[in-house]
Amino acid sequence: MKAFRHGQILKIIQSRPIHTQEELARELASLGVAATQVTLSRDMRELGLVKTKEGYTQLAAPQERTAHVDLAVQEYLLDIRPAQNLLVLKTPAAYANSLAIAIDRATWPEIAGTIAGDDTVLVVCGDHAAAQAIHQRLLSILRGAE
Repeated sequence: MKAFRHGQILKIIQSRPIHTQEELARELASLGVAATQVTLSRDMRELGLVKTKEGYTQLAAPQERTAHVDLAVQEYLLDIRPAQNLLVLKTPAAYANSLAIAIDRATWPEIAGTIAGDDTVLVVCGDHAAAQAIHQRLLSILRGAE
């Protein structure tokens, strides 16, 4: 339950401004996730959340997440096959999970999620336009490695 709660906390603070723990607790409760103030304090510390004028945000710099996904794409991506709102990414055997994790951690808003096999990552986007945007972003990352 802790991992799910952490995921929901991050999803909430990334989608709208949250200024108090009480607001966060209400948002979590609306999703069916109960959390005491003590639990929220611990979760927020573990997630590296800080309070700003705009609301809570995560300390981890977006550049760090971007650098990680850039390295994974440059290292593991062999092919991209678009299919409507999906992208099928090919990797060497045993590297699909590493690429999928890097993409998930990048928290690109166009991506709903990924599914990894042994040498294939399925990237699920919200629509065809989002899939095209991610396709172009991946190609741009690859071009940057040249």
